[in-house]
Order: sequence, then C-alpha cells, then structure tokens
Amino acid sequence: MIPATSEALPPELLNNDPEGYAWGVWQDRTPKLIAQLMDVTPWGPEQRHALESLLDEIASGPMRPLGAAAHDHDVWASWGTGYFGRPWSDASFLWSESYFYRRVLEATGYFAPGPWRGVDPFEPLKSAELADPALEADLRALDDLEELPDGEKGQAKLLAALWGNRADLGFRIGLAPGHAQLETEGLVADQSDQLWRRLGPDAQVAVVADNAGRELVADLVLIDHLLGHGLAASVSLHLKPHPYYVSDATATDYVACLRRLGQTPGAAARISARLREAATAGRVTIGVHDFACAPWSYHRMPGDLAARLRTATLAILKGDLNYRRLVGDRAWPATTDFTAVTAYFPCPVAALRTLKSDVVTGLDAATEAGLDAGGPRWRTDGTHGLISVTSG
Repeated sequence: MIPATSEALPPELLNNDPEGYAWGVWQDRTPKLIAQLMDVTPWGPEQRHALESLLDEIASGPMRPLGAAAHDHDVWASWGTGYFGRPWSDASFLWSESYFYRRVLEATGYFAPGPWRGVDPFEPLKSAELADPALEADLRALDDLEELPDGEKGQAKLLAALWGNRADLGFRIGLAPGHAQLETEGLVADQSDQLWRRLGPDAQVAVVADNAGRELVADLVLIDHLLGHGLAASVSLHLKPHPYYVSDATATDYVACLRRLGQTPGAAARISARLREAATAGRVTIGVHDFACAPWSYHRMPGDLAARLRTATLAILKGDLNYRRLVGDRAWPATTDFTAVTAYFPCPVAALRTLKSDVVTGLDAATEAGLDAGGPRWRTDGTHGLISVTSG
C-alpha cells in the first residue's frame, strides 16, 4: 500500500542525477529541440534570442520566473516558490519539464500581443507527422483490420493506441487474413482483460490524450471502436488547452487528425464520418482544463476536474507524461502496487503507456528481475509498454 505520510514516500525524481533519464533530457534532447524550433519557423531576432537565452539559463543560470506581463505570472510565481533563483538541475524533473514548455511559449510570444500570438511553435513538427507517407499506408491497413473478429480487432486497436507515441507505430501489426499477430512482445504488464471487463453499453469513458499526430489518430480509431461495438455509451476526450510538451494534443490537433482520417478512402474515412456524427449527437465530447498544463501530479487536481472524472466508468490515461502524473514522478519500487498508488483518483483508471522515463509500478518481481538483467534502458528507450488497470 501507499505509505500513510508524505515523509515515507519515495523521493521525487530530480534533474541532477547523471544516471537518471532527466539528465539526458536536459543535456541532449532539450538543446536539439530548441535548435529544431528555430529551424522550422522563421522567428524574428527577439524570439530567437529568447529561445537561446532559455537554453543558456538551463545550462548555467538560475531559474527565473515568467515576465511580469505574463497573464499567469502570479500563478507560476506561487508554483515556483523554492525553485526560482536556483539552478534548473536542483528542480524536480516533472515540475521543471512542465515549466520549460511554458517558457518556450513565453519565448515565442504565444500568449503575448503581437504577430506570434496563438502560433503553435510545435505545429510544423505535428503537421510533418500527419503528412508522413507511412501514415497513409497505416490508415489504408485499417481496411484489413476491419475484417478481423471483434475481439481481435478491439485488442489490435488498443495496442495501436498504446504504442502510438513510438516512431514506428503502424496499424499493420502482422496482419494476415482473419488473424492479427498482436504486438504484445515488450509489454511489461498487460491487464487489458480487466480493461475490457470494465466497459459495456452504458459505460461513460474518459480518454486523457497524450500526443497529437499518429498517436491521436490511433486513439480516435479506438474511440470509434468503443462506441460502435457496445463498449461505451459516450467518450469524453480530454485535451490540452494550449501547446505543451512538443506534440501534446490540443483541440486543433483533434480536428486535424479527424480531417486526416477523412482523407484516406475506406475504413479510415468511415471512422472519421462516424466520429463526426458521434460528436454531433453528444456521444463524443471534448474537454480541456488548465490543470492539464500544470507542473503537478494528479494528486493536486482541482475539484472541478475531479468532479468531471468522477462520473466516468473508466478513465483511460494515455502516454508517459500522464502516467508520471498519475502515480507521481517518484523513485517507486517497480513492484509497487498500481491500484494502491492510484487509489486517490476519482474514478477507475487504465494506463496505456510506452515507457519513456524512469518511473514504473505494478510489475511482479520476476518480470522486474528479467528486465533489469538486460540493463536499465528498458525503462526509457520506448521499446516496452504497459496496460495497467485499477483492480476491484
């Protein structure tokens, strides 16, 4: 069970561990991302200088607060107590990574008056993924997927949604006539049978999305399956209120993915049409909340968001960041009980996640030992995934 006091909780994952995943993010991935952002959009000198200054600050300067003119300056000033004025390396990984993306929006003028207001700095990267010719082949493969028996079809779509934020996502998961060789190799936990048992014709399902592009396309295919096969009466899709974490899905991205599905003849276009009809009928609803871009775990979710989720039969949380926010970005022993650490959540929950960071729970000891024998990278290299569902 979860320890009764916060003092007994495992420590938060910090940025200053050279052996930790966060260290590599700040030393390698972040500089590459800043370079990409400056390359794909013709920012002016002010935006370019601000991005370069942010990178310098992360490397050698103390963390500074948002500018006084920022609409959310006071909120972040409160949230940043204990962090501002100290090196970025001293901060928790979850908090500082979230703040980094808020600072990217400040640097590019997303919220400020002027020509760059409302311009998603990550849009070129998202659009390139939707325009990838390989995605067209994946979408056309949905025609073959629709020929499978319902059980295999649903499991195939569930796994496609799980693996959705891997670069090599495909709906072509070993399809042969009448059979799907499901991509279960690499799952460190698979409680998909419990997920399916929680669903039914009266189920109210909440899907908390992760990435746009291929992953959100796969999520929409799964949502269509739930609605069309008596597994959900309605689905609420929770998105980010503004750009976040490079490719996190917003309402704009949702529309773009629906449109992309509709551009491929056959099953993909039919899925797009059915989802549009479901939205018109109120069976698919879109929700956003500012807390989705807050630097905290879901333990701090505000009451209005908890009230929304409390009505759900099941919440399906997608991706690595949502998992970190769900269990807490801490050095949990991998054998920590998943149901225990998520007992605070306002409704039953299922996590569909490709492992891309250090934190993991819900494994049995033999599985952990076998994975550790192959080295530590199984937690972070995107080759492993899990489907964890609260029991009871």
